[in-house]
Amino acid sequence: MNIWSVPESIIRKMKIFYFDLRYRDRVVFNGIIKFRAGFKIVIDDNGKVIFGNRCFFNNYCSINCKSSIVIGDYCIFGENVKIYDHNHCYVDENIPIADQGFKAKPVHIGKNCWIGSNCVILPGVTIGNHSVIGAGCIIYKDIPEDSLVTCGNKLNIRRIDIGVR
Repeated sequence: MNIWSVPESIIRKMKIFYFDLRYRDRVVFNGIIKFRAGFKIVIDDNGKVIFGNRCFFNNYCSINCKSSIVIGDYCIFGENVKIYDHNHCYVDENIPIADQGFKAKPVHIGKNCWIGSNCVILPGVTIGNHSVIGAGCIIYKDIPEDSLVTCGNKLNIRRIDIGVR
């Protein structure tokens, strides 16, 4: 059997088995989880990631955990979403940043949330139930439930003056 003909559902089950084997009780799948190509989980130290039932992750999403990341039921994630519960420390200019360690704060994403493509969710954030985060947002503070979040970027479109070239 050619590896390219292996059904997606079997590949997904193999990857979930791998996550279970590698992280043991530090990753919890509470029901069905679906993901596409390039989905990654990295759990360091004593971190723990808990997935709710029926979560979906589009291509190239990643979850990076040193403390705690909890994702509620029925959440969907667009392509290239990144979730971090930690950040580098950088308080001593005499020590390289890479050697100063990390500061971690839990991340909690409520149930029935839609996180748009290319979003970044940073440490210490809680996103309330039934919230929608628009594409390209960087979430650095708590979002109340039933919220719609969009970036403040506006397109500035103007006509080119043809006489000036």
